[in-house]
Amino acid sequence: MSLNIQRNLIRTRVHNRIRAKISGTDERPRLNVYRSLNHIYAQVIDDAKGVTLVSASTMADKIATGGNLAAAKEIGKLVAERAVEKGVKKVVFDRGGYLYHGRIKALADAAREAGLEF
Repeated sequence: MSLNIQRNLIRTRVHNRIRAKISGTDERPRLNVYRSLNHIYAQVIDDAKGVTLVSASTMADKIATGGNLAAAKEIGKLVAERAVEKGVKKVVFDRGGYLYHGRIKALADAAREAGLEF
């Protein structure tokens, strides 16, 4: 088994452990983050209804930079602005099994600066 496949299996296991403890509600939806090598994605999800309220990604929003810190900051700001427009102020942060470091931290900090509380 290659190292990359094994690393993703470990991340998935960690993510499942996190998801057992947190879930998005009507008053406090979940801010989920997924990162790939070239892109980063963020969604605000209401797990009670099973609905994605807002989303942003480097692919869908045609951001020139791909999977780097600048793109993560931009996506964090964008998803927070869209959430505030929909009336969502407080969220639960779901780091998706990734370490709270680098692009994940940059996205979270940008979302906080743009008005989300978590």
